[in-house]
Amino acid sequence: MSAIETEALRRQYGERAVVDGIDLRVPEGTVHALLGPNGSGKTTTVRMLATLLRPSGGRARVLGHDTVTAARAVRRRIGLVGQFHAVDPLATGRQNLVMFARLNGLAAPAARRRADELLARFDLAEAGDRLVRTYSGGMRRRLDILAGTVVRPEVLFLDEPTTGLDPHSRDDIHRYLAEAVAAGTTVLLTTQYLDEAERLADAVTILDAGRIVATGTLAEIVRTVGVRLEVAVPDEQRAATAAVMVRLGGTPVPHSDSAYTFGAAAPALLTVVRALDAAGVEARDIGRRTGTLDDAFLALTARRSA
Repeated sequence: MSAIETEALRRQYGERAVVDGIDLRVPEGTVHALLGPNGSGKTTTVRMLATLLRPSGGRARVLGHDTVTAARAVRRRIGLVGQFHAVDPLATGRQNLVMFARLNGLAAPAARRRADELLARFDLAEAGDRLVRTYSGGMRRRLDILAGTVVRPEVLFLDEPTTGLDPHSRDDIHRYLAEAVAAGTTVLLTTQYLDEAERLADAVTILDAGRIVATGTLAEIVRTVGVRLEVAVPDEQRAATAAVMVRLGGTPVPHSDSAYTFGAAAPALLTVVRALDAAGVEARDIGRRTGTLDDAFLALTARRSA
């Protein structure tokens, strides 16, 4: 059964469609990552699914409940961690968690026990009785995630949950989410960290300009770019390398400060080596590489206005 389903889901502001007719299926007990450039419609999609925005068209269901006609039933079964802090800065960390637990139906003693458990779990016990306004940004973000999951929801929406966290905190959150999924929670995640999607997601949907440009498992998405050619050169020679590749019929994509990648249509390796040598361009490294999610993302979300 699908925990989340959308059919031609659309959200329009004036004449501009921010989300432009997307069809999405997320099976129960899985993690699905929504990826895309800034402004591609990820957050708007999450807000519609979480009943915070009314669709302009199409429909969405969460656990079989329509997000418009049965919004209250949806809200009782979901958790949401948005991009911005939802906790009260004038309350302590412990008070925030107790409040969220009480709002989710826990009795006072159970709410206090749950708050203590979560504060200890994420190394916030010593800060638990401090006002949240004294917390660092990373501490507030961890508290946000705990507040959104203080009572484990059936479906959890996470909108860029680990932005600004250090690697240790991100790792803690990843393990915490894996435990939640193992216990049956379905997760819809938006993230700008592609390695996070690779680590957590069972499937990925890539949005661009409000439309789905690819959806499937990680392996299926990566197969869209296939094997790629990568050429690494000194910084000052990047322009010359690009010029050589364009003459050979390939279109280079900057991969880093000193590397270019080319798709499956790139020239044969020996052809490129000869061309570089003839152009007097010294390559630090050259070879064929298996495509990655980064490669697929860059290829699929190329700016149409560029």
